[in-house]
This record gives sequence, structure tokens and C-alpha cells, in this order.
Amino acid sequence: MKRFVLDASVTLAWLIDRSIPPYAARIKRLLLSGDRAIVPPLWRLEIANAFLVAERRGMLTPSDTMQILQAFDTGVARAIEESLQELPMRGVMTTARQFQLTAYDAEYLDTARIQQLPLATLDRQLEKAAVQSGVQVL
Repeated sequence: MKRFVLDASVTLAWLIDRSIPPYAARIKRLLLSGDRAIVPPLWRLEIANAFLVAERRGMLTPSDTMQILQAFDTGVARAIEESLQELPMRGVMTTARQFQLTAYDAEYLDTARIQQLPLATLDRQLEKAAVQSGVQVL
């Protein structure tokens, strides 16, 4: 069993995108085959916000959202665990400044660096920052 940090961009590709990118599908298969994903606490809020935005744009109804989340909760979500490690705000801001990231993306990168885990992301800027900082990208 391998562990890695999972960025919300990959999760949202499974849940909201009409066509799942091959990379996201591969990460999902890893989780369904026994690997474990670690996510920072903000991950849940990013997922929730993306659904709310999709609803407001008319892409999904609240009922659609609930059905998608119910299926997710009984499937791949079982392989995702929230990191209990709180990251200092100043450290996250330093990382964000260093790599021109949002604070959200910097938290994913710092979680991967501190826990010495690879990172799964579809975000090109975050991927570039991970490579530059020595974090393996799946």
C-alpha cells in the first residue's frame, strides 16, 4: 500500500468533469486497488465549493450533487484520509510566495514535503513547484 497527497484538482476531475483525464483515472485506480490518499483539511472545503459553483452555474442541481457525493462516499472516498498535521500559516505563505502558488496549493505542497509523500495533482503550477522542491509527482 502506497500513500500520497491528493490535490482537489484530481478529485474534482472524477466528480464533476464530463470526461475524466487519463491521469485522474489512473490515480483513482490506485486508490481503488488499496493505496491511500492524504489530504489537508481544506480539501473538503475546496470540493464543497466546486460543487456549489457548479450548481450556481447550472451545471448541477443540488440533487445531482448529493447523488455524486453519496456514490463517492461509498467508493473511493474510503481510501482518503485527512491529515491531522496543522501547517503553520507563515510556512504556507512562504511556500506560496516562493513558487507563486495560492495558499491552498502551497498547503498541498507543504503537506507532501513534510510527510515526505508524492503528490497527485492536475494543476501544472503546483506540479512544477513540486518538482522544483524535490517532491515526487505521481
